[in-house]
Amino acid sequence: MKNLIIAAVILVSATSCNGVGSWFGNDTDSTSMANIVDSSFTTVWVRDESITAANAYSDLFLDSAALDYFITKENLGDTTAKRLHNFYKVRNYQYAWFTTGGLTEQGRGFWGLHSSTANKKNEGLSALMDTLIQKDSVSISQSDSAFTQTELQLTAQLIDYAGGNTNELISSSNIHYLVPAKKMDAMQLADSILHRQKDSSVFATNSTYTALKKSLAVYYAAAKDSAQQLLPSSLKQIKKGVTTPFIAALKKRMATTGDYVADDTTTTYNDSLFNAVKDFQLRNGLAATGVVTDSTIAALNVPAVERVEQILVNLNRVLWMKPAPDSNHVVVNIPSYMLYVQGDSNTTFEMPIIVGKEGTGTAMFSDAINQVVFSPYWNIPESIVRNEILPAMKLDKGYLKKRNMEIVGGTDSLPRIRELPGKENSLGRVKFLFPNSFDIYMHDTPNKNLFAQKNRSLSHGCIRVGNPEKLAAFILRNQKEWTPEKITAAMNAGKEQTVQVQQPLPVQINYYTAWADAAGRLHFRNDVYGLDKVTKEKMFVG
Repeated sequence: MKNLIIAAVILVSATSCNGVGSWFGNDTDSTSMANIVDSSFTTVWVRDESITAANAYSDLFLDSAALDYFITKENLGDTTAKRLHNFYKVRNYQYAWFTTGGLTEQGRGFWGLHSSTANKKNEGLSALMDTLIQKDSVSISQSDSAFTQTELQLTAQLIDYAGGNTNELISSSNIHYLVPAKKMDAMQLADSILHRQKDSSVFATNSTYTALKKSLAVYYAAAKDSAQQLLPSSLKQIKKGVTTPFIAALKKRMATTGDYVADDTTTTYNDSLFNAVKDFQLRNGLAATGVVTDSTIAALNVPAVERVEQILVNLNRVLWMKPAPDSNHVVVNIPSYMLYVQGDSNTTFEMPIIVGKEGTGTAMFSDAINQVVFSPYWNIPESIVRNEILPAMKLDKGYLKKRNMEIVGGTDSLPRIRELPGKENSLGRVKFLFPNSFDIYMHDTPNKNLFAQKNRSLSHGCIRVGNPEKLAAFILRNQKEWTPEKITAAMNAGKEQTVQVQQPLPVQINYYTAWADAAGRLHFRNDVYGLDKVTKEKMFVG
């Protein structure tokens, strides 16, 4: 604990002096800082006045008087009050959870984490956050006192959450640098993490974090390699067996990032390069043909410094996701359009998914699947009724009957409508429920052809799964009465049936555009919702 507190103070000092710091742990080994931590771990926090409107992560700032008013109004204890002040001192009283454009990525990440694991709930805050989470856009002004209240309530919830030790990566001693405060040079930040940070045990035991940090070292070195050259992008497809000077350049380029053995500089496209190209394509979401195409070259030509930025953004995302258990869990990664299942005894499988299209983006959070609903009704969201169904009903009075829908309440101006069970039901023949603030669940779909598309950001926000029978069988595997035959019958019964899962299955919804798999192999995917782009603009200079 003492080392972590010292680390946070070192961070403040480093950020104030030269703009270099870390959100991830000790920035340096400086025992001389210990004199500012007394026996009760009371830290002297320094306000970082080098943070300005021009270089801050957020473009909203608090009045310190508003913070004092909040503490008094909420009747907060001395410990919480001190931690609130310290949290904002480090940030020069800059907002952590909002910008003028709405919730920050960390705001969404914390709320997803908090909603699934926190014991104490603020019902008013929960209702407001659930509304904000589901809005496509929110505009906030500096003078909006309501958002000042919400900002401070979220930080108070973070302090309470951290004190509960419910997540391996968040504790009372490190909350001050979980949210970026100031734009930094990406290479300097990477250098700090790689060479001056001493990982505490909370980071070192998280495999997702440590594996990605190892990959950061590879791309940091590649970005510093002045000899690294771009590959020509105007070449035709190149297949195994071809001999050309380009092959030597390709091998050298792949070797700089560990994607190929470094000692082969021949000009022939040999078997070892063929296997390396296929592996590279697979890890970058490309068709793993082994044929060097323009898309393969484009992926190789992404500047290493851009990959450094991408890895840093995803390292911060790791902090807001509760680590998945070692077995018996489901992981969805939105940018890869894939669902991964980890069972007992190394039982693993995966399947393609369809996720929310841009503007209805599937959120990041952790929870547990506790219900399987066979032959489900679809209770159509109000926004779809208002924007899609009502206009269609005006054009065709028989629209609902033709679409197997019925009105089950509401008003004339906004009826409540549901789609009946059946083979054409938009949810398909089964859905999988897990309580969350984002109104997200997984389900089947009658449109199986969509899984063949490369870009599968197509839904209204929920997650369509490619093999629902297999997923249902895994979730209900310990409920012996649910045989494969019974599952198939229930999926085709045309009558809704809800099954409670006796052992709820942990599920994690991720947005990782860079991650390392269990074998340590680095994967990249496209930024399908543009979240990397927005966060990079806040995090990095230049």
